Amino acid sequence: MISLNYRDSRPIYEQIKDGLKKLIVTGGLAVDEKLPSVRALATQLSINPNTIQRAYNELEGEGYIYSVPGKGSFAAASAGADDGRRRELMDRVRELLAELRYLGVSQQELLDLVREGPRPPAGGAVSGAPETAHRGSERQEESV
Repeated sequence: MISLNYRDSRPIYEQIKDGLKKLIVTGGLAVDEKLPSVRALATQLSINPNTIQRAYNELEGEGYIYSVPGKGSFAAASAGADDGRRRELMDRVRELLAELRYLGVSQQELLDLVREGPRPPAGGAVSGAPETAHRGSERQEESV
């Protein structure tokens, strides 16, 4: 499920990239599973195809997807396995751990959390029709 929040300060292509990355990392998109075509996803989200293409290009550059000419884009087996990305994520985890310790979370609670592991994705892979934005809400969001 990819959510676009038009009030988010991040560009739309980054929101798409992050949404697809999360699906790949959590197993919502299986290894070698075909991603929606650029045109199909752009139509579903009602945005410019160049925005989708930019997200796909960056994901391919980071190793999360690969492209087969004439066939499309697919989820890669070693998603984000490069050393630079690994170091970046480790630094982010250290920052989060420091903040959680500051907020009083015990070392045992943190260890239990690590042992628990990641949660399965809620909602699965990229789906068809967009959901409508929340009425009366400050957030303008579209999900696909």
